[in-house]
Amino acid sequence: MTRTAPLHLLLLALLGGGLAWFLETALAASGNAILIPPFTLGVVLALIGVILVVMALPVRRVARGVAGAKVDPFYATRVLVLAKASSLSGALLGGAGISITAYLLTRSVVPGVGSVAMALTLAVGSIVLLVGALVAEHMCALPPDDDKRNDPPQTRGIQ
Repeated sequence: MTRTAPLHLLLLALLGGGLAWFLETALAASGNAILIPPFTLGVVLALIGVILVVMALPVRRVARGVAGAKVDPFYATRVLVLAKASSLSGALLGGAGISITAYLLTRSVVPGVGSVAMALTLAVGSIVLLVGALVAEHMCALPPDDDKRNDPPQTRGIQ
């Protein structure tokens, strides 16, 4: 599996930000209440990022060749897939959180501090999730195999 490309993360953050800005604008223009993310959402996203790094620690020990370290290959695959999905989700929600915060601060009537703090919590929690996921993905990477790089290219059928 390849590492998460920074361009993909940037595009997802821009997509999340654009969709959140459009949704907030459409809700305000139609006279409905705008969406304010709950405070707990940002906290839970940050906790998932921390838990993901803790889950990747056994995989890192095996990848670094620590004596006696063993891990189920399916566990390592699950951690890696969760890290990849969390990095993409963190980018999308981080863009949305930053966009909602910017939308609230650019209104002619600034909402209460609690609303801005909740939107900012979503942005910070999403960024913590993104960073934790990228760290976990890095921890699950195998070191390069020197034996394969030094061998001559294999040819099939030619003797």
